[in-house]
Amino acid sequence: MPPVSDRAAARRPAPSAVTKARKARLVLARVDPWSVMKLAFLLSIALAVVMFVAVTVLWSVLDSMGVFDSVGQTVESVTRSSDNAQGVDIFSYIGFSRVLTLTALLSAVNVILMTALGTLGAFLYNLAASLVGGMHVTLTEDV
Repeated sequence: MPPVSDRAAARRPAPSAVTKARKARLVLARVDPWSVMKLAFLLSIALAVVMFVAVTVLWSVLDSMGVFDSVGQTVESVTRSSDNAQGVDIFSYIGFSRVLTLTALLSAVNVILMTALGTLGAFLYNLAASLVGGMHVTLTEDV
């Protein structure tokens, strides 16, 4: 049995036998609008979940820091006309449940718009690709 170094040298190709990386030239001629719609829908749902969680975390952090209480006191003292009158309570406008409801509504609109725009983009790409021949892509294999 030959030594380990001899076996490794036998497996290595000779310097003249080294092959070049293979290249493939492809054309992206058509994108299926149905698959683009499904992908855009799933990505927009994921974005809606991220936005909902981010708003919840941001609200919790700001509330624990006391930002809303100090801003509420400032707004109430500025809008109070006399010592007996009540000022504006900002929590009736920017309460936690109202902010989450608005976030859910905006997320739902965002899901619908992103899905529709992604699908429309696929149709427009197919139209443009039929006119100019599509997008040419060159792929190479790593060796």
